[in-house]
Amino acid sequence: MTDTERSAGRRQWLGLAVLVLPSLLVAMDSTALFLALPSLSAQLGASGVEQLWISDSYGFLVAGFVITMGTLGDRIGRRRLLFVGGAAFAVLSVVAAYSTTPWMLIAARALLGIAGATLMPSTLALITNMFRDDRQRGKAIAIWATSQFAGGAAGPVLAGFLLAHFWWGSVFLVAVPAMGLLLIVGPRVLPEFRSPAAGRLDLLSVGQSLVAVLLMVYGLKQLTVQGASGVLVPAGAIVAGAAVGTLFVRRQLTLETPLLNLRLLANRPFTAVLVALVFAGLAMAGVGMLVTQYLQSVLGFSPLGSAVLFAPMGLGVAIGTMTAPALARRMRPATAIGGGLAVSMLGCVPLALVGSTGGPAMTMVGIAVLALGTGPLFALGIGLVVGSVPPERAGSAASMAETGNYLGGSLGLALLGVLGTAVYRAHLVDAVAGGAPAAAGQTLAGATAAARHLPAGQAADLLRTAKDGFTSGLNVVGVIAAVIFAGLAVLVTVANRTADTASGQPAPELVTSGS
Repeated sequence: MTDTERSAGRRQWLGLAVLVLPSLLVAMDSTALFLALPSLSAQLGASGVEQLWISDSYGFLVAGFVITMGTLGDRIGRRRLLFVGGAAFAVLSVVAAYSTTPWMLIAARALLGIAGATLMPSTLALITNMFRDDRQRGKAIAIWATSQFAGGAAGPVLAGFLLAHFWWGSVFLVAVPAMGLLLIVGPRVLPEFRSPAAGRLDLLSVGQSLVAVLLMVYGLKQLTVQGASGVLVPAGAIVAGAAVGTLFVRRQLTLETPLLNLRLLANRPFTAVLVALVFAGLAMAGVGMLVTQYLQSVLGFSPLGSAVLFAPMGLGVAIGTMTAPALARRMRPATAIGGGLAVSMLGCVPLALVGSTGGPAMTMVGIAVLALGTGPLFALGIGLVVGSVPPERAGSAASMAETGNYLGGSLGLALLGVLGTAVYRAHLVDAVAGGAPAAAGQTLAGATAAARHLPAGQAADLLRTAKDGFTSGLNVVGVIAAVIFAGLAVLVTVANRTADTASGQPAPELVTSGS
């Protein structure tokens, strides 16, 4: 195939625009819910448990179905699956917007998760198939990745605007026009792709992957909300999920056409990037959760003000992904990814040093630099993952990257969230022993509530101690995140050099995915 034949034309770039807009608005829709949750919970009368399920049901089902949907698209056609998922997402968004009970909204969110699981692997696989030139594909994936993170950063800000002028259901309707555009314009500019030798979908593998991922994600998320006495059930779910996952892995290695091609993990650069995607997601999710709480509970900003101050994290990733293809033309992609991760390590330094008083400037700089450095990983790394398989298996490969991101995010919320809480509780031991209410020693919110019933002097001392304790937790998580990014930088660099030494030439997967 000549360069001219491989080069994408006007139709492909229009198709990219059609794919990016729904992805952008779905990402906005997902994060906008965080700001809308208090309003909708009050109007629907949702209990604390129901609020958790409203928040989590979407992510649970996306994580559980993304592997199946990625492979299903390979078999029945990526465009067909995308249109079915897009139509379902539009209809279910309307149902969610006009829900009249908490459980009606939970059910709608769960079904939205199944529909959403069709969108990301389908769009990414279509982009991979539409752009056959390596350099153009790298640029297209960078634009796609940018839309995800920019949309996620803009979601809370959009929600703040909508909630100031409309009712809570308006945050769900944002995706409807985008899906309508996809269904109207998509058939004109998006080609169909499917595997010519797809075979049947192995339903046992589907069940195993669904059960394994759902159990593990559930267990990890529950660890963030359970105290020490409630760890047994989440831990049991994680162990059970890991056991089913082991059976899933063994089955995939015996199938001629597996649901997930795990033999790709024998490729060291591929595996290194996949591990980096998981652990970078872990670090970003854990840091992100603590920073948003720090801005609100320690520095005292409103939810909308905190969302605006937190936006540099999403925008930093967006800028990093957009500049990644240019970096890949000047240096080896592995070098760009490793160097970016080293930059993320430096971004953790302000978070490790920030105090409980003063302005948010140091925090904003820290999260912006941290996020900026991950851009090459997400743009070039995802390009590597989907570019390491034949075009007919791109959907399955895309689902590996998406699953890694979800698991990494869940791990970050659970492990780093628990770590931050442990540091806070250790910091408050003396205060509780000195007569402070027990609730103050559990969470910063508990300390804030307890302070309302204390004399002014004692309340001020308790709040100062509690804020110092929470900030110490953020500092420790910042150090851990720095160690993670440093380790990932070394891993990616060494894995690629090892592959070079073994083959006697540059590792082809990392070179062709970005240059």
